[in-house]
Amino acid sequence: MSTPVPVSASYPHLIIFARRPRLGQVKTRLAADIGPAAALAVYQQLLAHTREMIAPLLVHKTVWLTGAALAPEAADEWADYEQLPQPEGDLGEKMQAAFAHDFARAAGAVVIIGTDCPGLTTAHLQAAFEALSTHDVVLGPATDGGYYLLGMKQLRPSLFQNKAWSTATVLEATVADAQQLGLRLHLLPALSDIDTGADLRDWEAAAGKTFQLGLRVQ
Repeated sequence: MSTPVPVSASYPHLIIFARRPRLGQVKTRLAADIGPAAALAVYQQLLAHTREMIAPLLVHKTVWLTGAALAPEAADEWADYEQLPQPEGDLGEKMQAAFAHDFARAAGAVVIIGTDCPGLTTAHLQAAFEALSTHDVVLGPATDGGYYLLGMKQLRPSLFQNKAWSTATVLEATVADAQQLGLRLHLLPALSDIDTGADLRDWEAAAGKTFQLGLRVQ
């Protein structure tokens, strides 16, 4: 279990974008390949893995969940996190709102992640926050052309605008925007997200692990 950290400018802030694990409502592209029940089982394991990797971090943690109302079970699943509903808009608008929320509370460094990356480790997260002591922006490239992590020290709206979200152009476009702004950019190691059946098979082959029901990924 992670340790609650108060909202304070003296602590870095971590944002997690997540969905509630509901049959037929998560991993829809993966479900098209392996079925809704199996996709839900994979997503539940990804959630557990993400929480385990976050647990050692001494940061303020906010999970932004899909849906307008926070269900009682979400309070248990994310007991040590501030919990907020994701706002309306596309992914860029949602992320910009989440970053703006934390910077409005005088956070000195803010990092955002999702819950799709089985290769994510505590070390990656620690490296992201450490990089922000000497860089303006940190990115964790995903092998599909997106990113699994974004961090910054002040709000940069252009990084969220004019992007074709969920395509292979997102990382390249974000890097180009950071360079155009003259920002010091740090790149973390590239990792794979699990969005499709092909992603799942590729990751299992590379990692030598499987997402069989009940089997931990780490």
